[in-house]
Amino acid sequence: MKPTPTYANKPTSDNPRDVEAWALAEAARRIIAASHAKDEKAYREALQLNQRLWTIFQAAITEEDCGHPPEVRTNIAALSLLVDRETTNRLIDLDFSKIDTLVNINRNVASGLTAQGQFIAAQQATQPHAGAPQAAAPQAPAAPQAAPAPGQPPAGMRPAVPPRPMTTPDAAPVNRESLRISI
Repeated sequence: MKPTPTYANKPTSDNPRDVEAWALAEAARRIIAASHAKDEKAYREALQLNQRLWTIFQAAITEEDCGHPPEVRTNIAALSLLVDRETTNRLIDLDFSKIDTLVNINRNVASGLTAQGQFIAAQQATQPHAGAPQAAAPQAPAAPQAAPAPGQPPAGMRPAVPPRPMTTPDAAPVNRESLRISI
């Protein structure tokens, strides 16, 4: 996927989950920058970019080969409707002080996508790959280790980063599944 040339920075990964997280964070960054600069044109463009991004998410969940369970599709649809409503309100009133809902949604979903991607990568790194040769070399006996405290990961493992809570009480919970997008 070729990023739009107008982006100041570009995603560093080809992983769809990382690209989605980057796109959400970039849209939030643009909304914040335009709001702080009190630049109506840039603010309108940032809101429209965010709206296009969420429209892509909406279209992706309606595809037959989406692969997400119905409850995930419902949650994404509900969240995207909230984003549509907020975006339309901001495009009408151009109130620079009312960006928290859109920015928090984008940041939380991006954070969840990133955290889930890190968790999946950590799981894959600890599991042997099918068909990979197993080393037959004998190993020295390991020193006994204390069991981790309840709720703590084993030694050498980092706990998954939980997503930040939504600040909007009426927002639907977001399941952090990956969608294929191109912007």
